[in-house]
Formats: sequence, structure tokens, C-alpha cells
Amino acid sequence: MAIESSQRIVIAGGGIAGLATWRALKQRGIESLVVERRPVAADGGLAINLPGNAMAALEQLGLGTDIARLGYPVRKREYRSRDDRLLAAIDEDAFWGESLRPRAVRRADLMTMLSTGLEASSLRADRAIASVVQDASAAHVRLDNGEDLSARLLVGADGVRSTVRQAVMGASQPSAAHIASASWRFMAPNPGVDGWTAWTGEHGTILLLPVDETTVYGWVAVSSPNVAGDDLKQLDHAFRNFPERVRKALAWALAHPESLYHSPIEEVRLSRWHEGRVILLGDAAHATAPVWAEGAALAMEDALALAAFVAETDDVAAVGRRFEQARQPRVAHVQAMTDRLSKSARLPYPLRRFIMPFVVPRSYRATYSPLKPTDA
Repeated sequence: MAIESSQRIVIAGGGIAGLATWRALKQRGIESLVVERRPVAADGGLAINLPGNAMAALEQLGLGTDIARLGYPVRKREYRSRDDRLLAAIDEDAFWGESLRPRAVRRADLMTMLSTGLEASSLRADRAIASVVQDASAAHVRLDNGEDLSARLLVGADGVRSTVRQAVMGASQPSAAHIASASWRFMAPNPGVDGWTAWTGEHGTILLLPVDETTVYGWVAVSSPNVAGDDLKQLDHAFRNFPERVRKALAWALAHPESLYHSPIEEVRLSRWHEGRVILLGDAAHATAPVWAEGAALAMEDALALAAFVAETDDVAAVGRRFEQARQPRVAHVQAMTDRLSKSARLPYPLRRFIMPFVVPRSYRATYSPLKPTDA
């Protein structure tokens, strides 16, 4: 097919990172095209926890009113042992304040918010990127249907297994995170949980997070190497001695296996996020294990920062350098705090249970204090 002569920005990926980038650019009057290989976004039925800095990013994206309406308030966190003993509690309202109160939201609702106003002319749905070639004038993108696009800048916002990263950065592969051997996500009827609640035991951890008055989002991480992604019987066995609330939610999910998403925990650690006219952001550049729920927050912050730099200069090389310099220290902080908590999570259960009352509050403050907006 003929080459499209537009020198607009092309965004690979129509997930949270890609849509946030499209929206941030649009706010500055900059045209872009989103290429998404799936006809509908993956995991649309699941949910996400948005810490206070994610709320600040959504406000900057013009979505503060929408997230306040659709997101479910998360006012506290509780960390509990397998026998339901409260090990640590965090007052998130006190830490973040009302304006930045964390919220849980269905991914589908967040994606709808971010894509509001996205016209068909700005989207190539159900199309994958087949190849990327750069020269002095443009990044040339060929889609899997033979369509050629010419872009002054190509943004790789296509997730952990980024096609753009592979095409431009070579043999850069995601690595397995060390926090757990396997994990699953699901939605289930709320068994009586009134806030972010995580239980830890000998063989794993389970988090239940209300997304409305009747539904919880669940995340299960198993530390036993003997549990495979399709081994649901062993998953049930690993949590058989947990409290009734946990067993009730997990039993519902196991009775509805179509609701369970096996989700390997993978990380991406790169020293460079740009090459010529190609810039990576979000999980494509810096995926981390989800212990601090910073994936969406960092992606939306990336989008806002990139849009600001693109608006300030036509020097594409300068945009990549400035973007990295601005964002890498913040991402490195989240990665370091993720590694620290992941290390604690691998300790033997009796030791974990003993140290959590001391480690968790300190780690929470150490992680999130640098991420709070300076005017909060």
C-alpha cells in the first residue's frame, strides 16, 4: 500500500500508556495516530489500583471529575497474616489527602476515560506493527496489513512484550520478577472486604480490593515453584488455611475459571529508552512487579512529560534525551523500592510475619513520599 505522508506522531499500543500519550499530545494540539493490535484491549474486565500520583496524573489529563465519579475510594490498606492477624495498617486518606485519595477502577472504565474523543481517523485498530526502519527524515512503520506509515516520532507504548522495543533495541527481553513463581487476577463478589487488604502465608499472598459496593478485584501470587499456570487445584490448596473472606472469593473464582487470568510477573530494565526517532514509555520501557501499583501511574506521568517535551522542540533527538533525564530517576526509585519489598516477600513466612509490622509502614512512606506532588 502507499506510504502515508503524514509526519504526525505514531503511538504503538492502545492500552493505558498509549491512550494517555494520545490524550496528553491532544491537549497540546499535537496530532497522533494510535496503532493497537487487538480489536479490544486485553483484560478489559479486570481492575486497577490507582495511588495518589496516578490521581494527580489523571487530573492533569483532564479526567479528575471522571475518575472521582467512576473510581471507588481506597481509604486504607491492611496487611494481614494467614490467620487474619492484622500486621500493618496504612491510612491512605491521611497520607495522600482527599484530593489525591487513591481509587480502584475497572480497566475498561479507565480506558474509556482516556480514549474519550479518539476519532476513527486517529486509530488503527486490529493492526500490528510488522517492521520499523528509521532514516534522517522519519521513522517508517509497516503494519501487518501492508500499510506504511511515516512518523516524525514513534512512541513504543506497547507493553512488556513490546514489538517496538524488539525492533529497535534488539534482543531486549522482559525478565521474570522474583516476587512469586506464578500469579492470577480475577473479579469476584465482595466477601466482606472494606478496603485494600492483603493476606500472606507460607505459600503465597492474596490481595482483595473493592471496586464497588459488591465486587472485589483479586490478585493471587504463589511462591511455590510446584504451582503451574493451569494448576487451579494446587492454587486452591495453597490458600486452604486462609480466612473465610479469602476462601470465599477464591472459591468463587475457581468455580468460574473463565474469570481467572494467569499473569506472569515480568519486568523490563533498560538503560536507554530512546533510539533516534523512537521513544519507549510505560511498561515497554520499565515494567516492574506490581507491589506498589505504579505501572499505570508511571505510564501516565511518562505521557504527560513526553507531550511537554514534544511541544517545546522539533529536535527529536533532544526530546528522547530530555525525556530520559526527566523520568529515569523517578522510575529508578520505584524499581529500587519494588526490589526491596520483593526481597522481603521471599523471606520465610515466620520471619515475614515478624518484620512486616515494622517494615511495611516505613516502606510505604519511603516509596510514596517522593512520588507525592510537591503542592500536595
